[in-house]
Amino acid sequence: MADTLATPVPEVPDAAPEFPMPRAGRCPFDPPPALKDLQEQAPLVKVRLWDGSEPWLVTRYAEQRAILGDSRVSADTDRPGYPTKASPDAGEGKLSFIMMDDPEHARLRRMVTAPFAIKKVEALRPAVQRIVDDLIDDMLTGPQPVDLVEAFALPIPSLVICELLGVPYDDHAFFQDNTKTMVHRDATPEQRGQASREVAAYLAELIGKRLAEPEDDLLSSIAGRITAGEIDHQQATEMALLLLIAGHETTANMIALGTLALLENPDQLALLRESDDPELVASAVEELLRYLHITHLGRRRAVTEDIEIAGQVIKAGEGVIMVNEIGNRDPKVFPDPDRLDITRDARRHVAFGFGVHQCLGQPLARMELQVVYGTLYRRIPTLKLACDLQDVRFKHDAFIYGVHELPVAW
Repeated sequence: MADTLATPVPEVPDAAPEFPMPRAGRCPFDPPPALKDLQEQAPLVKVRLWDGSEPWLVTRYAEQRAILGDSRVSADTDRPGYPTKASPDAGEGKLSFIMMDDPEHARLRRMVTAPFAIKKVEALRPAVQRIVDDLIDDMLTGPQPVDLVEAFALPIPSLVICELLGVPYDDHAFFQDNTKTMVHRDATPEQRGQASREVAAYLAELIGKRLAEPEDDLLSSIAGRITAGEIDHQQATEMALLLLIAGHETTANMIALGTLALLENPDQLALLRESDDPELVASAVEELLRYLHITHLGRRRAVTEDIEIAGQVIKAGEGVIMVNEIGNRDPKVFPDPDRLDITRDARRHVAFGFGVHQCLGQPLARMELQVVYGTLYRRIPTLKLACDLQDVRFKHDAFIYGVHELPVAW
């Protein structure tokens, strides 16, 4: 087996670049130039983390998919070599089954797959269309400019996930405020821990109510697993917490950031706005998911057995980080990758991951984005940014990338 790359990996620890790379002063939609440089250098390079550890950064699309699909890598944060994002007291914690390995991962995941099946999701499309249309009606009759994040991007996934889970929408401000704290990069461990405990306590109470009086919602289904003895109340609460966070924070950021990207690429916006072809809308969603990846800390794994990939042996006990923002910009797979082109076939992107841990809610996210991108710009054809691009505040301070506010007018 080969144990060196064609392009040598720096052997001196101080020579390994730090990750994450700085993002200030660059195009807000593009990966840091330092990451692109590493991608050109080699498919795997060593990087240095906050604790001095040096996991492998997987820079290219083919190698990312190969590793994500390999059973010899683990998502368990307790595995030796797992490249953690922060110190042990930073409240990183485990997010239910997504940080577990099979067979336990598969057992728990199966409990919540049914509502995210494509047919079930498609049955929700008319309800999502009504939500989108009602919010646009409210914007059109209100003052200008308006913050698209607050008035549109946040309420849509919040309303949808509340309806799906069975969480009263009257309480959406409570969990939105707390989940913002949970994913804020600069929040203290105490702040993140407190926010997580408050949302968990809220969900645990709701699950308790569903145990006594089941309804036709996902929380009742999860509660039924407790009754059947398959999980305990704590596991049920963790599962609900994961679905609540993943179900609105990511999609809300994609709605606002995708809108800004389209406004900054008026030729692509015109194509989308002037077409009523659902296939073009679906294509635009996939391209925006490729072009704008909103999780910039990478998918992290620990290697459990030696793996040889791209001529390099990754040894058991070493960590790997797959950075989707450059995987999805690999020129070998996506020609002219830094150009937004909603007509390209971008369905092979890895925005939702790959392998057994790929995103459970991707059918729902796709459908919501199709409704949004297929409706907003046709109903408000003169939509425009109501400030200079340099005045938009980007979420460099959060684990989930996006914009804090997006002032728009028409």
